[in-house]
Amino acid sequence: MIYLDFAAATPVNPKVLEAMLPYFSENFYNPSAPYLPAKHLRGEYEAKKSALAQTIGAKSPDLVITAGATESINLAFTVLENYPDAEALILATEHASVRESARHYAKKVAEIAVDHTGLIDLKDLAAKITEKTILISVAIANNELGTIQPLSEIAEIIRKVRDQRLAAGNLTPLYLHSDASQAASLLDLSVARLGVDLLTLNSAKVYGPKGIGALYISRGVKLSPISYGGGQEMGLRSGTENVPLLMGFAEASVRAKAHISASRKKYEKFNQLFRQILTEKSLVTPKFLGNKKHQLANFCPICFDGLDAERLIFKLEDRGILLSTGAACAASKGQKSHVLSAIGLTDSEITGSLRVTFGELNTEEQIREAATAIAEVANQEAKRIGLVLDEVVLKESHDTEPGQANSTEFSQNQGVAHE
Repeated sequence: MIYLDFAAATPVNPKVLEAMLPYFSENFYNPSAPYLPAKHLRGEYEAKKSALAQTIGAKSPDLVITAGATESINLAFTVLENYPDAEALILATEHASVRESARHYAKKVAEIAVDHTGLIDLKDLAAKITEKTILISVAIANNELGTIQPLSEIAEIIRKVRDQRLAAGNLTPLYLHSDASQAASLLDLSVARLGVDLLTLNSAKVYGPKGIGALYISRGVKLSPISYGGGQEMGLRSGTENVPLLMGFAEASVRAKAHISASRKKYEKFNQLFRQILTEKSLVTPKFLGNKKHQLANFCPICFDGLDAERLIFKLEDRGILLSTGAACAASKGQKSHVLSAIGLTDSEITGSLRVTFGELNTEEQIREAATAIAEVANQEAKRIGLVLDEVVLKESHDTEPGQANSTEFSQNQGVAHE
């Protein structure tokens, strides 16, 4: 089997699992209990939480541990509950959890436009901030395209608006939230450098256990609990601490940060090889989506205009290759991707789009085999529906758009600023 859907889920790394196991059995205590073994466990828990916080340049009290990215995002949006007429701005390509949270908590939601590669339109952002805008949410890296947003530039725009409000005697706050679920294994997430007020983290995307995440909360940002009980996690997330999962999450995050450079180099090589083989062997020219200079190195979303990506996925699974058409939660419902619509793809292009994401389990041999298989299956489908005849493409090839060339040049300042 060749797995190429690491944006959907990652396996727990063996060293991460090893770090978790003692806390399922011999060290099983409730960290809030009064006896010595439990107090020792509390110390271990806090030390690991501190290590997790340090991976983003924060401190333990700045983090609330949650059940995953979706809960973290919902918690972040509770900042709007303090303002009855609160408005939210979200990027047009945000994950469903951001879109739904915004609709639930904000009186009004506006979307920030993106270009054909999924990169934010900064002028549109500035134009859509109103006096009632309280929260802006922009994922540092998109979950379908891998496009990396310039958070530091976004933060600077927000800072200027804050200054203007203060100068006018308007004390209404303006916060920046970012979902970093896809980015932790490939980007530096220093919160000071990025300029965020709220940052969502997800264990399941960094080879840690599922069912745990975290929300970074800048000091002074007031949120509301979404569950009530014993008052754990500063009263924002009551419930007995999940010690085994926290141990795994911290171990995975520390490990991911230590391997960022090596991971980038590995996936850049995979990406270049994959694109080269796919382009050479495909009869229907693949269109590579996203931004070549500002894209996570392990992402290679592609489009075969005129083909049915779901048919391709089923046929590839028969050959032992697993990938998806986009976000797993949307793909499972058969919904059209709002992300691909936002970047201007036609219905035909959206139908023919695949999300290929590389990961730690992959080898160069697998990349060669997978690219060849995808090309072969696409060619078979193209012949079946008459897109190609006698090895000659009947449908016009796509012109390569700026930012969509078959290149694997990646910005060394990813997530910070455009060149």
